[in-house]
Amino acid sequence: MKIKIKNILLGCCLAASAMSYAQKEEAQPKNIILLIGDGMGLSQVSAAQFYGENKPNFERFNNIGLIKTSSAHQLVTDSAAGATAFACGIKSYNGAIGVDVDKNPVRNIVDYASNKGMATGLISTSSIVHATPASFFAHVDSRRKYPEIATYLPTSEVDFVAGGGLQFFDRREDGKDLIKTLKENGFEVTTEKLPSITSTKKQAILLADDAMPKMSENRGDFLPEATALALDHLSQNKNGFFLMVEGSQIDWGGHNNDADYLVSELIDFDKTIGVALDYAKKHKNTLVIVTADHETGGFTLAAEGTNYHKIKMEFSTGGHSATMIPVFAKGPGAEKFRGIYENNDIFTKMVSSLNKKEKNQPK
Repeated sequence: MKIKIKNILLGCCLAASAMSYAQKEEAQPKNIILLIGDGMGLSQVSAAQFYGENKPNFERFNNIGLIKTSSAHQLVTDSAAGATAFACGIKSYNGAIGVDVDKNPVRNIVDYASNKGMATGLISTSSIVHATPASFFAHVDSRRKYPEIATYLPTSEVDFVAGGGLQFFDRREDGKDLIKTLKENGFEVTTEKLPSITSTKKQAILLADDAMPKMSENRGDFLPEATALALDHLSQNKNGFFLMVEGSQIDWGGHNNDADYLVSELIDFDKTIGVALDYAKKHKNTLVIVTADHETGGFTLAAEGTNYHKIKMEFSTGGHSATMIPVFAKGPGAEKFRGIYENNDIFTKMVSSLNKKEKNQPK
């Protein structure tokens, strides 16, 4: 009898161990989609609830945390230091693009992912050489050095890029033809409109001289459609992918204290989140993370005077604020993103997943 009981207990322990191992394996995502709503604080997120036509995609998440956003030397971060924290895992100074406080280049998550054999992509409604996307492929001491930032893209590990910034590639004061250089490095370059189908070649889609148009200027569904196209393209890689998508102009609406501008960009970003979540629903090995680099405008949704049935959108600044920023996560490993932590821990949590993969796999 004792032997039987021991065997049963041993069997239960082995089964539990196997289940625990399987759960650990399952918790390692094959794909990571990071969506950054530039300038998007909790009030901006809340605006999707009150001003969107449909239930916000933010409400589809069940793992939520908060990040502290101060940069290395400033209590209030800018987009460059904020994106460098996400991309490289370090606190740096405001204006830094992929460099540390001593202006030394720091390896970014695009390089980490590529080293694991993964495909990588970047999408933005700003110029692709603007602070947030730039921090994922360039290493420059100042965010304003757009022509220098552009030179990093052709030889970067990025496989798919979509946004604006064409002028920094084809009309440069130094006479360099970076469109030609992109093609020489295996990119198929598109400058007119989003392709209707994906390609097996690397993609550089540059559809505006500088930033993409505002939603109010008929940008249309560029962001959700570019995201869907990127997912089709990157998912061709059997080793998985990393994709960063930025809703850049939420920030600009905040800087302008323009509530209509802010909300229209926020709703577009929420629609794009839906594209990512729908993909992850079909491909359950995909981790989706949504956050922001900082809040812009000191945006609030307040009662209109004593009328508690009506909301008034107000701003307290034309700059950034130091408020903590929400993080939403769904998919394998999403529970890691709960709690309160520093913004550069987003990088650490993502890389901890990538470290489980074999190195140097062919794409």
